[in-house]
Amino acid sequence: MEIKRILIANRGEIALRALRTIKEMGKEAVVVYSTADKDALYVKYADVAICIGKERSSDSYLNIPAIISAAEISEADAIFPGYGFLSENQNFVEICSHHKLKFIGPSVAAMALMSDKSKAKQMMQRAGVPVIPGSDGAVADTKAAKELAKKIGYPVILKAAAGGGGRGMRVVEREEDIEKAFWSAESEAMSAFGDGTMYMEKYILNPRHIEVQIIGDSHGNVLHIGERDCSMQRRHQKLIEESPAILLDEATRERLHETAIKAAKAIGYEGAGTFEFLVDKDLNFYFIEMNTRLQVEHCVSEMVSGLDIIELMIKVAQGEALPPQESITLKGHAIECRITAEDPNTFTPSPGKITKYVCPGGRNVRMDSHIYQDYSIPPYYDSMIGKLIVWDTDRNRAIHKMKVTLEQLIIGGIKTTRDFHIAMMENQDFINNNYDTNYLSRR
Repeated sequence: MEIKRILIANRGEIALRALRTIKEMGKEAVVVYSTADKDALYVKYADVAICIGKERSSDSYLNIPAIISAAEISEADAIFPGYGFLSENQNFVEICSHHKLKFIGPSVAAMALMSDKSKAKQMMQRAGVPVIPGSDGAVADTKAAKELAKKIGYPVILKAAAGGGGRGMRVVEREEDIEKAFWSAESEAMSAFGDGTMYMEKYILNPRHIEVQIIGDSHGNVLHIGERDCSMQRRHQKLIEESPAILLDEATRERLHETAIKAAKAIGYEGAGTFEFLVDKDLNFYFIEMNTRLQVEHCVSEMVSGLDIIELMIKVAQGEALPPQESITLKGHAIECRITAEDPNTFTPSPGKITKYVCPGGRNVRMDSHIYQDYSIPPYYDSMIGKLIVWDTDRNRAIHKMKVTLEQLIIGGIKTTRDFHIAMMENQDFINNNYDTNYLSRR
């Protein structure tokens, strides 16, 4: 089935990024937007643009009836969800199917299996994928949490089964702190996800966060597009991503890729997805979760492979077979810095009007952003306003290129994290690859 018209159920840089690929493929792009985003570039560039509600996400980008109505009015064939909002909403996927709209992503079954972190862990164990020691399912209460923590040893981490983005997570180092941590995490999970179910794992000290980009098709094929190192984080939020992960030796890298492919095949996965692992100091890796959607940081995988992952997602949704793994060559080193409208020291949001914007360019430099001069950043959504990505033949050259490129990026009128990233490109620990997921919390 050829898809001819695709509705983009998202906003910001990913909406513009997806629109470009859709148009390059000779297809028509429909965008939906809130009243706060009426001046966005993707609204101007779309073949069809439909306002679906007011500023709040619940009135617009999470408003399923409005999005489905927009798809029917515009006669769209398919929906591209991007990331965030409805990208992992099983109810939305089922409603799309009911309205004969192709959801460009995995099946409801695969999404349901991997969205529950404790069930996903059990599935991975059955598939022979290494997992962190912890609860086999949900931890019922604080008594059960104490008993399990005593068994696997402190420190432990409590996690929301329906969680993500660092919410509903607490590290516990002593038994006397476990009750408070459990109730706090449970309450946060209920507020964020409407589900307070908790599970527990052994907490790995100072790990690296490595993930593998995969994509599967309806013919049983699964490809990997290398791995990414996403260890530079603040409060579990990724700030800088790289590919490849240079701490891995070739044998470990190959095992990691094979493990991700095996896991994807075990659940019959179709579409783009990411398997996330924690890697300890001895290069042992452990599955932590799968994201059943496109990742923010997919760009670094595109830069080292030369592939367009959104194009592959659309082709898979049309029923096409993926190319063979042997046809994919991973070369050089790519780095991505997430540019957010935040204070570079405190990371507090800084919405407002952009009074000056100079976008850097040059060979192997990419800026995925929806902003422009005189654009006003609305205060209602995520603060990310762009992703700056560079590629070079090795990591040291890529770091230097990123520093030079960041210095050429000018965004006036608001505070951004540009200066934070410049400092990181000069940071000797980062340059020497001597950091972990907790690095920034120790500074």
